[in-house]
Amino acid sequence: MLSRLHLCISGTVQGVGFRPFVHRLALELELGGWVQNRSGTVWIALEGDAAPLADFCARVIRDAPPLARPQIQHQHSEPLLIARRGFAILPSRSDEIADIHLPADTHLCADCRRELFDPQDRRYRYPFINCTQCGPRYTLIAGLPYDRPRTSMAAFPLCPACEAEYRDPHNRRFHAEPVACPACGPQLAWRGATTASREAALQMALGALRGGEIIAVRGVGGYHLMTDACNEDAVARLRLRKQRPARPFAVLFDERGEDGAAMLRRFLQPSAEELRLLRSPQRPIVLAAQAEPALLAASVAPGMPRIGAMLPHSPLQALLSEGFGGPLLATSGNLSGEPICLDPHEAEARLGRIADGFLHHDRPILRPAEDGVWQVFGARATPIRIGRGEAPQAWRLAKPLAQPTLALGGEQKVCIALGWGDRAVVSPHIGDLAHPESLDWLARVVADFTRLYQVAPRQIALDAHPQYRSREWARATGLPCIQIWHHHAHASALAAEHPDVHQWLCLSWDGVGLGPDGSLWGGECLLGAPGHWQRVARLRPFRLPGGEAASREGWRSAAGMLWEAGRTAPPWHPQIDALHAAWQRGLNSPPTSAIGRLFDGAAALLGICLEASFEGEGPMRLQALAETVDHGPRWPVVWRKNEGLWELDWASWLDGLLDEHIGKAHRAWALHDALARALPALIERLALPQSLALGGCGGVFQNALLVSRLAAQGLDVILPQRQPANDGGLALGQLIEVSAGAPLTPCRA
Repeated sequence: MLSRLHLCISGTVQGVGFRPFVHRLALELELGGWVQNRSGTVWIALEGDAAPLADFCARVIRDAPPLARPQIQHQHSEPLLIARRGFAILPSRSDEIADIHLPADTHLCADCRRELFDPQDRRYRYPFINCTQCGPRYTLIAGLPYDRPRTSMAAFPLCPACEAEYRDPHNRRFHAEPVACPACGPQLAWRGATTASREAALQMALGALRGGEIIAVRGVGGYHLMTDACNEDAVARLRLRKQRPARPFAVLFDERGEDGAAMLRRFLQPSAEELRLLRSPQRPIVLAAQAEPALLAASVAPGMPRIGAMLPHSPLQALLSEGFGGPLLATSGNLSGEPICLDPHEAEARLGRIADGFLHHDRPILRPAEDGVWQVFGARATPIRIGRGEAPQAWRLAKPLAQPTLALGGEQKVCIALGWGDRAVVSPHIGDLAHPESLDWLARVVADFTRLYQVAPRQIALDAHPQYRSREWARATGLPCIQIWHHHAHASALAAEHPDVHQWLCLSWDGVGLGPDGSLWGGECLLGAPGHWQRVARLRPFRLPGGEAASREGWRSAAGMLWEAGRTAPPWHPQIDALHAAWQRGLNSPPTSAIGRLFDGAAALLGICLEASFEGEGPMRLQALAETVDHGPRWPVVWRKNEGLWELDWASWLDGLLDEHIGKAHRAWALHDALARALPALIERLALPQSLALGGCGGVFQNALLVSRLAAQGLDVILPQRQPANDGGLALGQLIEVSAGAPLTPCRA
């Protein structure tokens, strides 16, 4: 019996070769009809017998291209007397609001890589080679539906050869919107002491790298600064020029050997899961242990046992890494904390004092996308930063929002989230809002999202801290603003990944965030579920002399801990006595229960980090030191009830931290171990049901040693696997809190 079947396919179906796949499948099954992009969905009309139509419906999902994530949103059929012959790809339509999913940028596929290094191929050594299964998407889309005229490739008309490939249903570049070649596509340009273009520009860049120079390279989502990762002098110069004294740099390795990791294994010891992440389509930076002896320049990651490694994600990176022949330091093209540079004029103005030369190209970058960063705990991968190839992330909300809502996250590691109905999308990493340029980017990303997704927010959810810059920006929009508690948002972001879990004990541990009682939280144990969190335990509070300054100067946390325990602090500051007097009177000395500040204080007491040059340096150095041993003293764990809350008393650990008869590494290990052993004791005191899910969120849960010690206690702690545990996950958590019916407090002036 003949039928006409209409399908509406949603999900990630644009920019991933889905329409060409549908075209081939329909022809294979001898079905007539058409396929068409409509805003963010794909519509299909099919005509034929019942059996091949049923086969099509199964295979359009099962056999979809690797980058596609299709879902049949709805379908209907009607009887037919005569079926049409032939199958067409119709021009796109954009006349309706749809279930929009933006495609992400994807790494160089194996077929394009083969052509890139094939002297007989017409795209030999062409830095912008791509096809339906690889290349830029998110960073070049100007509008939807996804067609070449609505991308930054519109400025590059196709040559006859590329046009023929684009029109050929049997070619893998059939309807590949960014398709290009040396005759019609973007080109490289070198600007240094001399200028050059095309292949000569690439060779000039390679020559500069071999000479130990620092170059700025325009990539898919912005500029990277690159230099020889084995040249200590070059790396030290980059640190000085970039004003980045100690924060670890990432390293780009060439893709060699059967599994692509031959070069990487000379320098690092990646696990199987770390290798899988490195070779995934997103090509993120992945933390991996250094090999012994260390062969990279010591200044790449001073004092850190792990290196942020990456494999080439673009053809240009593949050409650079293959041509250089060794590992390349690759870090964001910016001054520390500022947004990444996108265009040549901006790069030369902002990076002119850092880079010795510039490798530009003329394909416009419409929106930034930095590298994602991941690490592996045992066999579990967890993100540190969501970036290029991974975002925007699409989410389904367990409970729909009453009205479209924009969430702004916090102050650091900012991502935004836009929610409407039961949908939410989370942006890539924007940055820290301490810089005015970051606020500008925040505004641009918000405008970009509302335009692309065709959603106008009617309210803004933001962090409750009154001094965060996002609050001032939000109030200027004129939209109603509601505040969400920092650690509730952390917990709800984790819960969003597990909608089938209805009751949690969530450890919300981080640096600091404002709590409902006006103190600085960060060592909280929250019982409940999104919208209904109850604090049942915390770290014993101590007051921070100097307030916010303690986030940069760990000795202040140490002094506050010593004074809280009735001890004397060393003369870390010329005015230490005046600070103590102010602390005693409660002047600029807010109380905190933050584990992150406890780690800062411990690092200072051990003398390994009195002042941090980057956020989290003290805890990172404490962890790195502790990981050099596998045991330490067993410190007592003391829980006390105070004002209805269980408090973990750290004061008894001060004797251990200050015991110079024990090695510093063993003392650092003991602190991690004591924190981990505190959890089973708390669970016993709370008399919680065994069915309760135990979750870990907040930046402290990026600490691999702490997570391993928790596992050693027999605790199965659920960690984030899609959103970062740190403040990068706050925006999603804020949306979840709103949708779950959390008490909504309007922002005060």
